[in-house]
Amino acid sequence: MNLGVRDAAKLLTVSERTIYRWIGQGTLPAYRIGDQFRFNRTELLEWATSRRLNVSAEAFAEPESAGLEATVRLSDALRAGGIFYRVEGGDKQSALKSVVEMLRLPEDVDREYLYQVLLARESLGSTGIGDGIAIPHVRNPVVLHVTQPTVALCFLEHPIDFGAIDGQPVHVLFTLISPTVRSHLRMLSLLSFALREPSFKQVLKEQGPRETILAEVQRIESKLAVTANAVSSAGGQTS
Repeated sequence: MNLGVRDAAKLLTVSERTIYRWIGQGTLPAYRIGDQFRFNRTELLEWATSRRLNVSAEAFAEPESAGLEATVRLSDALRAGGIFYRVEGGDKQSALKSVVEMLRLPEDVDREYLYQVLLARESLGSTGIGDGIAIPHVRNPVVLHVTQPTVALCFLEHPIDFGAIDGQPVHVLFTLISPTVRSHLRMLSLLSFALREPSFKQVLKEQGPRETILAEVQRIESKLAVTANAVSSAGGQTS
């Protein structure tokens, strides 16, 4: 809970008045501490992703001190996690079970534990973000002891009810596994940005080949790099 109202407004690219309105409506996850509202960055990004809201490009303008995890691209994480087709599952539980069984994980990771943690996360609210897409993930990624962020893309053999925000059945699952909270937030933000691109969503709808999907992600990353660099340059000029 390290963000204030001004920080939340900047992250979600809205006015502070809008933040207060969402709080009043009871839709935005917020915590009242004394006479101030505070926000958890992870919860805000999950909330924004589930509602397909824009996230500030400044979230991607990482300082040099951010280290290696700031250099890992979504395409890198997707290559590490893999793209899988015709994944079995007749409901949310069995689909997640199939996903966990095929994830590329270190041998010492307890897959049954991971499966239970994913189910527990779903019990807090569906990770279905609409348009047939869900992003099941572990809210506290540190427990898995993996060394690099991975994103596994799974196309389901049969669309299933995931309790998505738009009520539509889900046929595409992106599963995020990250070694740190920072890398988790970065991957979630990058994926949220990519899923606002109509061409990327179209290739997902068509269940395009791996090479086409990765090429589309790389195109989006190039576009994002230009935007983030522009933001960094503007920030440097005003400091």
